[in-house]
Amino acid sequence: MTLTLEPKTEPPQTQARRRWLLPSLGAIAVVLTILSAGYIDFAPAALVDGLDDVQRLLARMLPPRVDDTGRIVSLAFDTLLMAVLGTVLAAIASVPLAFLAARNTTPHPAVYAVARAVITFCRAMPDLLFAVLFVRALGIGVLPGILALALHSIGMLGKLFADAIEETDNGPREALRATGAGYLREMINAVVPQVVPAWIGAFVYRIDINLRMSVVLGFVGAGGIGFALQDALRGLIYPRALGIVLVILAIIAAMELAAIVIRRMLLVPSKAGPRRDRAKKVSASAVLIVSTIASFVVLDIDPRSLLTWIGPSIDVFGRMVPPDFSSLGVELVDAAVQTVAIGIVATAIGIVLSIPVGILAARNVTPHPVIYWAARSWILLVRAVPELILAVVFVAALGLGPVAGTCALAIGSVGFLGKLVADAVEEIDPGPLEAVSSVGGGWWNTIVNAVIPQAVPSMVGSSLYLLDVNIRTSTILGIVGAGGIGFLLFESIRTLNFDVAGAIVLVIFVVVYTVERISGWIRSLLV
Repeated sequence: MTLTLEPKTEPPQTQARRRWLLPSLGAIAVVLTILSAGYIDFAPAALVDGLDDVQRLLARMLPPRVDDTGRIVSLAFDTLLMAVLGTVLAAIASVPLAFLAARNTTPHPAVYAVARAVITFCRAMPDLLFAVLFVRALGIGVLPGILALALHSIGMLGKLFADAIEETDNGPREALRATGAGYLREMINAVVPQVVPAWIGAFVYRIDINLRMSVVLGFVGAGGIGFALQDALRGLIYPRALGIVLVILAIIAAMELAAIVIRRMLLVPSKAGPRRDRAKKVSASAVLIVSTIASFVVLDIDPRSLLTWIGPSIDVFGRMVPPDFSSLGVELVDAAVQTVAIGIVATAIGIVLSIPVGILAARNVTPHPVIYWAARSWILLVRAVPELILAVVFVAALGLGPVAGTCALAIGSVGFLGKLVADAVEEIDPGPLEAVSSVGGGWWNTIVNAVIPQAVPSMVGSSLYLLDVNIRTSTILGIVGAGGIGFLLFESIRTLNFDVAGAIVLVIFVVVYTVERISGWIRSLLV
């Protein structure tokens, strides 16, 4: 007897929902983009003109140079250690928080709600905002930067850790429970072994993200190589600034490649057997422990400061309550709308620029290996440049305002969304591609008729996630004069108007949280 497996098909309800949802989303996106572009006076030619102005600015930066090499290398090493220590602290805090925030391990629904609220708050607040407040509370140095990275990372790691716990098999827990094991032993012996691979992947990925974030913390006095870059830009010493940017690019690119190797080494079973896998994990753990200890020594951090920061920080955060919405009035509303508009326009441009690059960067549909590597290299290069640095460059080229911030976020979106599009295309079913090829269809026919129809749901979901990220990022671009609500926030903190800052922080949280919930709801309709 021959068994024929039917191809996996989607429920009719999902297919019908997509038929009306995708065109509706497209129409809404076009309208919102046009309205947003009008609100911030962004013309389509602004991006092209901006690139021309940036090109002229880059010409003034050539040739790049790195003065005081020893100091730059030291600051770069500090930046790397800040990223490692911040991620380690976040992971330590996220593990117990994740057990409280997972539906199948939380001791009570009220505890679950509080834990999820803490995770959501940490994720919604930009890390640079945390850094500004900690610098005000603790003074200039690396400790505010590390704490900012740690708190913001809890928002991601806590969620991913909790999601991994909720996806575990309940069988091992029931077996242990039958032997009379307590809650703690049940978690350690039955749950942790199942979630460790997912936790490792999330941890390594977060170090990669935190390294990008830590390079810009120096803009607010929170340590790292960003401080030297800010000095060079303020002094209009552009060749030195470009030299520092190239150092940053080299560090981030090397870290990204290292993260790929580490994830593959720890998560892909070795052909040499489990003994080799255990040796790799032990070695990686030893390196992490040594790096963490080195972070305290090299960065000159007293371990007790990880507890003593709470008092001064509560004092600063407490001065933000009650928030004062009256002082700014209409200006606050205008800045909030401008922030959302920057995110929407930047996302729209990023989608247009990213989809072609992402398709060319997909190994299974790229027309030539040279094109594949060129597209992948471009994505890697753009991803390696933090958006705040791009904003600095566009502000220097175009002047202050939301147009510079929009251009920076649009270019940065290519690295973010381009990779997601490429990964989505590489995961599509090869059957339709082969069918088009078998009837003589060329490359364009394959892309239009076989690739895009399969990848559209994933592209839409990734685009909504990009919108969420861009709006969150646009809230802090004001620190370098690139528009949005961030300028009001940093000015209020600089002038010690903490009650006004409290109102702005609350508005930022509401905006980011609302966009995140709407994006999540729309993505759920596509599944």
